[in-house]
Amino acid sequence: MTSVPLPPQTTTGTSASAPPAAPTDLPDPTALGLPITDPELASRLADRLTVVDDVLSDAVSSADKLADGASRHLVDAGGKRFRPLLTLLTGELGDGAAPGVVDAAVVVELTQVASLYHDDVMDSAPMRRGAPAAHMVWGNSVAILVGDMLFARASARVAELGPEAVILQSRTFERMCMGQLHETMGPDDGEDEVAHYLQVLSDKTASLLSASARLGAMLSGAPKDQVEAVGAFGEKVGVAFQLADDVLDVASSGETSGKTPGTDLREHVPTMPVLLLRRHVASGSATDEDKDLLATLDGDLSSDEVLTAALQSLRAHSVLADTRELAVRWAREAAAELAPLPDGPVKDSLEQFAQALADRAV
Repeated sequence: MTSVPLPPQTTTGTSASAPPAAPTDLPDPTALGLPITDPELASRLADRLTVVDDVLSDAVSSADKLADGASRHLVDAGGKRFRPLLTLLTGELGDGAAPGVVDAAVVVELTQVASLYHDDVMDSAPMRRGAPAAHMVWGNSVAILVGDMLFARASARVAELGPEAVILQSRTFERMCMGQLHETMGPDDGEDEVAHYLQVLSDKTASLLSASARLGAMLSGAPKDQVEAVGAFGEKVGVAFQLADDVLDVASSGETSGKTPGTDLREHVPTMPVLLLRRHVASGSATDEDKDLLATLDGDLSSDEVLTAALQSLRAHSVLADTRELAVRWAREAAAELAPLPDGPVKDSLEQFAQALADRAV
């Protein structure tokens, strides 16, 4: 598996301009899942996101009662619709009203939802989007088949967008599968675990963010250099997002982030701080305290007292600061990819999202 190199450290930063005053007849710009501070842009995107939801509801419907109920399960549960919103936003680089932009936004959400049906089966996740996971309601076989059906419907819809969109969708789907496969199997003997983890993040998570951004720009008629720029942005911001989440799993109080600290640690889900600690211990330069901490993290964390002690030790360790630095660097590199975009609310919103991720990690 090809390793993902860490982005080189640069001094490129992101800047956030003060939001303009929003007229009272427009929606709150912060109500959307991206920091879209231009009120007129926020209004347009909110309207189009409503259309996406309507088309999405129709796309998952079925005359078969079982298929209809199971396929609507996660769509009706809601979700942030972050990926379709990203498609709609980058569509503003060209003709945002082009019909293909809305269809592409539906495709990326169908793909995301389909992958969640499969992920929840593999992870034995009991809940998704505040509702029981589909496999908890209908069983593993139905959940997997419904995920397959939704992938099929995404494929049928993307076929109407042209061969370039079909190729992008198929390659993204392949990368998502490869990411899940390599996450499930773990690194090969002798393979660097950190590089392996970054590749998993890139394939499983960032690839669909990249495709979401790329499709919106491409189908709106934006210049090729801008299409490439937002695609590269999606790749890097996806990795930054997960690294920031890894920091929150250790450092968050839970009250402000909404994330219960130690959830991934308790379930022994690989995260960057633990992988960096494991690499440090394997180097032979670790202290006895480092070795004891790693043994604790690899052991039984079902006790709240043991988990709390492990979290306290990990918070004080340099590997958490190193993970923060990585998240900030990936976010800054994502923002740097936006250089070809024209100045304006689209670029501002993407830059501010990258900055928000950097701030989230710190």
